[in-house]
Amino acid sequence: MKTYIFGYASLVAAPATARATLRGHRRVWGVAMDNAVEIQGYKVYALPDGTRPAVAVTFLDLEEADGARVDGLLLTVDAAGLATLDARERQYERVDVTALVDPAPDGTVWTYVGRPAGRARVAAGRAGTAPIAIQRSYLELVETAFAALGDGALTRYRAGTEDPPFPVLDLTRIDLPG
Repeated sequence: MKTYIFGYASLVAAPATARATLRGHRRVWGVAMDNAVEIQGYKVYALPDGTRPAVAVTFLDLEEADGARVDGLLLTVDAAGLATLDARERQYERVDVTALVDPAPDGTVWTYVGRPAGRARVAAGRAGTAPIAIQRSYLELVETAFAALGDGALTRYRAGTEDPPFPVLDLTRIDLPG
């Protein structure tokens, strides 16, 4: 049986098998990592002057929404690919969405949704009790990937995605050694 990942944000920039839609969800700025914490083998973000801001950096997430649909891509993966993506997507947990994907897939479809701790950081930012930001190049990567799909994909992405609710900053990703 085939295994797929439903990519709805930065994974749309990866080589894909097919376009797909996820029913009953919408995209939100819903998961964040704490930029003040260094985790071996992970990442942090710096401002152009080289300083590391004390913010949570937020990324796109999925939330349930009756009648909503999220455009994305199916990426074929094997067991090693799943393990690599699970490590990369450490702010997210992998969930089975096979029954919610159109057109009906010929295998199992997984996607990534925010873990409770990452969602709590965003909730604190929305409440104004913690600083939070969006990395400009992440936002641009996602929009460029949808624009490259053509067929109005960027317009649908924007219509089905929450507008950035936090400051968009020029942040450079710094990968930490493992």
